[in-house]
Amino acid sequence: MSSIRNNLGLLQNTPQSHDKRAEGVAELMIDVRNSYAEDLTKEKLFSWHRMVMKGSRKVEAGKWRTHKEPMQVISGPIGKEKIHFEAPPSKQMAKEMKGFIKWFNETSPGGKSEIKKPVIRSAIAHLYFETIHPFEDGNGRIGRSLSEKALSQGIGRPVLMSLSKTIEANKKNYYEALKEGQRSNDITSWIAWFANVVLDTQIQAEEEIEFTLRKTKFFDRFQNQLNERQFKVLKRMLEEGTKGFTGGMSAKKYIAITTTSKATATRDLQDLVEKGVLIPVGAGRSAHYEIKM
Repeated sequence: MSSIRNNLGLLQNTPQSHDKRAEGVAELMIDVRNSYAEDLTKEKLFSWHRMVMKGSRKVEAGKWRTHKEPMQVISGPIGKEKIHFEAPPSKQMAKEMKGFIKWFNETSPGGKSEIKKPVIRSAIAHLYFETIHPFEDGNGRIGRSLSEKALSQGIGRPVLMSLSKTIEANKKNYYEALKEGQRSNDITSWIAWFANVVLDTQIQAEEEIEFTLRKTKFFDRFQNQLNERQFKVLKRMLEEGTKGFTGGMSAKKYIAITTTSKATATRDLQDLVEKGVLIPVGAGRSAHYEIKM
């Protein structure tokens, strides 16, 4: 369970990072899961914003945006800008967010305007929040956290997946779908797109959990048969997760990771093949080894 939580970014007792922004995002991920069942409040959103903005001096954290300039999404060269979207003016933030928070709580399970399908409520919550765009920065991360909170409330437990990871990998499609959803009150296409993202995220989480379990069993099986160099190399290969170690392991890479001699590297690799840990692939310059899991 510890390995799974660590791979999904959910482990609390990890060494302190020097990256304050990453530290704040980690705090947010944990808090979203710990407080999923609670009603949404302005104070909670301000707390999340302070987490997301940790280490940033550009934005005053924990308050709605206040600047008088329009909050716009634009593209194109100066003088020929194309405005894709303009959020409500800052002076309306308190009113708009009061309405959003009221809607979010009333549509939750057991609420007076309950939305029965968690995925639909999650999709609407994200679009609604991003359209208001209440903060100077960090709206995307907080909007995705709200979606995860809605999903968690719908199934009655914290979701073991990260929408942010999937959306970040398809950011261009995300912005296109979001822009389309903000053009009218017909948001069918947005909900369909978002539902597919949730499904993709769930599949990725299941693959991550399955890989972590296989990895744990792998080390349990071979831990007493490996020397320190071999353990270090195998651990490095498996750090790449489900996508695999690019190009496999070669003698050259082994030497670089362990700072050992070519003779020792060759001997260690051959030993791993004989133990059934590695499989030799290819020949000549393209020869390398893959892990047998």
